[in-house]
Amino acid sequence: MLFSGLDLNIIWFILVGTLLTGYAMLDGFDLGVGILHLLTKGDEERRLMLNSIGPVWDGNEVWLVTGGGALFAAFPDVYATTFSGFYIPLMLLLVMLIFRAVAIEFRSKEPMRWWRSMWDVSFSISSLLGALILGVALGNVAYGVPLGADKEFHGTVLTLLNPYALLVGITTVALFTMHASIYVVMKTEGALQERAKGWIKNTIAAFVICYIITTMTTLLYVPQMTDHIRNQPAFFILAILNMLAIANIPREIYHGREFRAFVFSCLNMVFLLGLFGLGVFPYLLPSNPHFELGLSIYNAASSQKTLGIMLMIALLALPMVLSYTASIYWVFRGKVKLNEKSY
Repeated sequence: MLFSGLDLNIIWFILVGTLLTGYAMLDGFDLGVGILHLLTKGDEERRLMLNSIGPVWDGNEVWLVTGGGALFAAFPDVYATTFSGFYIPLMLLLVMLIFRAVAIEFRSKEPMRWWRSMWDVSFSISSLLGALILGVALGNVAYGVPLGADKEFHGTVLTLLNPYALLVGITTVALFTMHASIYVVMKTEGALQERAKGWIKNTIAAFVICYIITTMTTLLYVPQMTDHIRNQPAFFILAILNMLAIANIPREIYHGREFRAFVFSCLNMVFLLGLFGLGVFPYLLPSNPHFELGLSIYNAASSQKTLGIMLMIALLALPMVLSYTASIYWVFRGKVKLNEKSY
């Protein structure tokens, strides 16, 4: 076989993680722009905010769909358990994403102040709740959920709203707002850009505080997330690189290098999710309190033949997706300008 000798389960674990990391980097600033949207002053600034993400927001969400599709094909048991156990939160997330899309498209259809204010509030609240739900889901995966021997979720919605998951959710909101404030500085100029620079200072401080608290809580209450680092100290380099990436953001902003600051913000997400993946490996959905019942990349995977065929398809399709994404961002590079076709 073409991929004989390779551990296809690990490869697909990395591929699914890569797709979800791509979603976090790209749709992360979309959600963050929505969270920051109401902090602007006047209709023109809000239109600038919307048009900074206008050409890319819908394409960014495709990464979530692709990640979910890859999870379904490679690890169907994980997909089934997650989408049944997390059904209400995931449906709420879907509603929030729909509201964001409707708000973006409908906001500028009418000139009345009440109409635009209504959609501005909808856009901001749905972005905030969407980011929070994503973070809470991530926190539950790290903490573990009650699973039975039948691979089914044995809990309720309240089970998912545990303090640790909510803390990770708040940290995710802080991360996305920091990411978005850097993006806004990169894409705007004038008064809005100066205001966004102030957002960067505040959002970096908020994220660092949340990150430190979440890290300490993880060490105390979810110690299994650091098992691989304790066993292989070389992996600690990810944590060091992550801290360096965060530290470089204000430095690049100070020197007026907004694009570099945005790159370091993206790297921060890569290293953070790398640490997360390392922490849960080889599980995709750990079980708590019965750790042995968790769904791993081996007991919840498709057949080796299926994984091999899918890998061939992924190797052909992924370069095209990356090329298309890169071309879109290249075409719409530069500062945002309003015209008659703008939102």
